[in-house]
Amino acid sequence: MMVTAMTFSELLKGKVAIVAGGSGGIGRETCRLLAEAGARVVIGYRAGKDRAEALAEALPGTGHVALPVSIEDTSSVEAFRTAALAACGHADILINAAGVTRPVPHADLEALTDELIDQVFANNWRGVFATVRAFAPALRDSGNGLIVNVSSIAAFTGVGSNIAYCGAKAGLDIMTNSLARALAPAIRVMAVSPGVVDTEFVPGRDQEFKDKAAAATPLKRITTPTDVAEAILACATHLKFSTGTRIVVDGGRHL
Repeated sequence: MMVTAMTFSELLKGKVAIVAGGSGGIGRETCRLLAEAGARVVIGYRAGKDRAEALAEALPGTGHVALPVSIEDTSSVEAFRTAALAACGHADILINAAGVTRPVPHADLEALTDELIDQVFANNWRGVFATVRAFAPALRDSGNGLIVNVSSIAAFTGVGSNIAYCGAKAGLDIMTNSLARALAPAIRVMAVSPGVVDTEFVPGRDQEFKDKAAAATPLKRITTPTDVAEAILACATHLKFSTGTRIVVDGGRHL
């Protein structure tokens, strides 16, 4: 059955969606689609307070809020959780879209320093787990909780911005599987895995890089933030009997 414009805005009516990394490229589009589907959105941002608050004001619906969070700092995550629940009263959906990386050639072992490895794992694995741990009780109380982790095809191709990033995302995929078993049946846990995304997430990727990536992708373009956000939305609205699995959104780039 086709979803009309009127019913689409009611798909997530009454739901509260927490989006860590909500002011980034993927996060911003995810916030927009969740709000359009009727959810009240909490935008978690690391920096860019004005940008995040402007997004909250621009989203359709009411009650949206922007709150600071640094996911590599567990105390910050816990403060974010406390503020989000104080503002909204409950939480039904958690989207983990925050992370960091930096390009390092895979063959340049010396350039992948201990400091960068620690930063990548702290943000792309430990911080995600800390956020899940903080919100799990509220998601369980909702009775129909959902966690969506933004992963990457780097997790299973071994091709990505650096080896640590590939490893952290592979760990995130396994975390998704483990949590799906541990938190069922009250909470479903999914991963969405994009390929090269048309954002500024990876420093130094210019238009020439994007054009080459598009040419090497079977569907002949790179992933857009909207592509990823639509897959995240589908986890909440349509894939209701799915848990512990990943949705690949890459135009076939992994083939």
